[in-house]
Amino acid sequence: MTHLLSGKKGLIVGVANEKSIAWGITRVLSAHGATLAFTYQGDNFGKRVIPLAKSIGSELVYDADVTDSKSLDFVFLELKKKWGYLDFLIHAVAYSDKDELSGRFINTSRENFQNSMDISCYSLIDLSRRSSELMTSGGAIITLSYLGSQRVTPNYNIMGLAKAALESAIRYLANDLGNEGIRVNGISPGPMKTLAGAAIGGARKVYRFAEENSPLQTNASLESVGGTALYLISDYGKHTTGEIIFVDGGYHVMGMANTNNM
Repeated sequence: MTHLLSGKKGLIVGVANEKSIAWGITRVLSAHGATLAFTYQGDNFGKRVIPLAKSIGSELVYDADVTDSKSLDFVFLELKKKWGYLDFLIHAVAYSDKDELSGRFINTSRENFQNSMDISCYSLIDLSRRSSELMTSGGAIITLSYLGSQRVTPNYNIMGLAKAALESAIRYLANDLGNEGIRVNGISPGPMKTLAGAAIGGARKVYRFAEENSPLQTNASLESVGGTALYLISDYGKHTTGEIIFVDGGYHVMGMANTNNM
């Protein structure tokens, strides 16, 4: 059971640092035998991602911007040269202007709306198309969502719409790519202490509230999210596609706060 992904090759897009969800997924996949490549955006992220990649024996690390087609062309051309095929893609990319992750949603600017949708949602479509061309024997695509896509979450604002669009894209991509043996799914963790999560106004309060009011009274860990990705990529997940799998201690099933905490 320790080599569920032996021989499988995958691309991880969105590692920011050792606390990011994408890195938690990376650690689990690597431990189960996967061979991995990474992208990062800009030197600041490169200084963090390159050493992390090397720590698991990966030398395939590329500077790429999901809004820059030429940089993505280079990445996938290199993967085709180095590997010839791809088994899975982890898409862990999202963006909003930090200044608009607090206050009223109604004040969302047109520029931030467009940028957030482009980076947080369209990038999955673009990367899925590029990846699918290398998934000659089927494969798996996984992205990350959040409950704010379905329910109002304080200060999540435009990211709620972006994640809702992302979840819809998962279903359409699952339908498009199913006849090629490619599965497309999303993982929706509860609030986590990540660089991205910290940008949202009131993040600490949301983290504590979710922990106190989930049935398991705990938030997700990097290992549990990574384990869910492992299942979806492995042969055990070969009949799961178009799904959003919650890894949030059950918080998403609650209709009101735990009365024991009132």
